[in-house]
Amino acid sequence: MRSYLVTGGAGFIGANFVKYISKKHKDIRLIVLDDLTYAGNLGTIEAELKNANISFVKGNIGDPQVVSSIFEQYPIDFVVNFAAESHVDRSIENPQLFLQTNILGTQNLLDIAKKYWTAGKNENGYPTYRSGVKYLQVSTDEVYGSLGETGYFTETTPLDPRSPYAASKAGADLIVAAYAETFKLPVNITRCSNNYGPYHFPEKLIPLIIKNILEGEKLPVYGDGANVRDWLYVEDHCKAIDLVLHHGRTGEVYNVGGHNERQNIAIVRLTISIIRKLMEEHPGYRKVLKKQQPDAAGNIAVDWINDDLITFVGDRLGHDKRYAIDPSKITKELGWTPETKFEDGILKTIRWYLENQDWVETVTSGDYQKYYEQMYGNR
Repeated sequence: MRSYLVTGGAGFIGANFVKYISKKHKDIRLIVLDDLTYAGNLGTIEAELKNANISFVKGNIGDPQVVSSIFEQYPIDFVVNFAAESHVDRSIENPQLFLQTNILGTQNLLDIAKKYWTAGKNENGYPTYRSGVKYLQVSTDEVYGSLGETGYFTETTPLDPRSPYAASKAGADLIVAAYAETFKLPVNITRCSNNYGPYHFPEKLIPLIIKNILEGEKLPVYGDGANVRDWLYVEDHCKAIDLVLHHGRTGEVYNVGGHNERQNIAIVRLTISIIRKLMEEHPGYRKVLKKQQPDAAGNIAVDWINDDLITFVGDRLGHDKRYAIDPSKITKELGWTPETKFEDGILKTIRWYLENQDWVETVTSGDYQKYYEQMYGNR
């Protein structure tokens, strides 16, 4: 039985990966490590934690004792590092936290993996490792900086981060590459475009827009909304990580993109139109509207769900203009392509949020942070 350490496994992408890989690979052990900060919701993987082969450890990736104890207890074969402070706005407010978690935390994981995986040294003095182990760093396209109107990020694009968040992820990538070069540690790095899908913490663009519409609030859009992002459905991303982990060439970087470039303002307008259409066609969804009262006939109006909700706000500091990923390397080498068309993925995502308002309300109220104590407080 192979053992996986999945860090940040209670966050958005990490939790979706736990769900995906536990369904695909039955004869595996998963150890989920998460510090359960603001974006880590243990309730997201509540069903998976009922599996006897899936364990949860609360702790920080930068804590040597916590990470070492996991390696001592389990014969870890794979480390998949999702753990990171990940919101650009928060990195502008507190850059130091991002350096501590994203860079120093990554270095701690690498150091402990190297220690427990080392089997000896070869004739050149380099460490040799237990067979079949690998460390995978989940990174972001933001490490590449900003594009103009044309062109794509490739794996050879120079790193040019523009925000404290992006700089911390670029620093982490360089530390991973340094351990591969200096210590011959078996690693991969994946760099993905903007993910969307179920269980996304509602401070990011798509879930925030959905939340605000349902609450009858204005929809804030930075600047003129012309910034472009490439969107990737989160399950497609999980499939790519699984492929790279098991079949990617050791030491290689793989870009993972969705071929779905959209301006932010277009995303907002599309979300508005889909929500209104769903509520017109399926009146049962209207019950999740927070501030709308039925009329005398019991009907709830939805005509106010339109572009008038949009309000443009001052642009984010250092706001990158355009990201676009070229995923041809992972397609050519591993056969991966994004399976979910954006029009299908955004509809599935919006439906999920409309149908899972209990999860959203738990997250936005902060009650999700109590779940760990309910589950583990008396143990």
